[in-house]
Amino acid sequence: MLKGILTKGVPVLILLLCSLMPSLKAQQVDQYPSMPEDISPLLNGEKIPALMLRDMAGKSVDLNAEFMNKPTVLVVYRGGWCPFCNKQLSALQEAFPALKEMGYQLIAVSTDSPGNLKMTAEKDQLEYTLLSDADLHAAKSLGIAYMAPKAYHKLLPNSTGGLDKDLLLPVPSVFILDKKGVIHFEYINPDFKQRLDAGLLKTVAAGLYKDLM
Repeated sequence: MLKGILTKGVPVLILLLCSLMPSLKAQQVDQYPSMPEDISPLLNGEKIPALMLRDMAGKSVDLNAEFMNKPTVLVVYRGGWCPFCNKQLSALQEAFPALKEMGYQLIAVSTDSPGNLKMTAEKDQLEYTLLSDADLHAAKSLGIAYMAPKAYHKLLPNSTGGLDKDLLLPVPSVFILDKKGVIHFEYINPDFKQRLDAGLLKTVAAGLYKDLM
């Protein structure tokens, strides 16, 4: 189901093919759905919680401190092993100069270990920031984590450096945030083969920017 929603005069597309609980809050510890359709993500108007991730060098990064620098396009993808993610990352690289010129920073977060992030960045010649959520703490806090199908159970321990102990995956997502980390737009699709078009992302980002300052 695709809904067009008008927020402060800006068309916002949110694809949530999922059953949302009344509270619509992030998942609590040890309560992860077995199907991506059953996630309970944070919604527009809610604030991203305090999160510490790692960069390609393994250095800790305070994600919320990064948000304070400028409005942010935050992308959550599965990993560099996913061909649909790689296609998305390349499209984001093409969109990055325009987003940067508008005044945004682009941060992409995945389950990959820092070393695997570095390989992806070098292979695809990515110029924007990649961060590791190998233990899926960020995905859990955003309410987009779910139990990975058995087909991924051998892959995830290797790609995450053994940190994905719950064998979870994130539902691919795109968020546009203000400098306080408040969500103004989100695109969340339980079908991992479907990603937000980079051209549409640029259009939405351009329309939202004045409301994020």
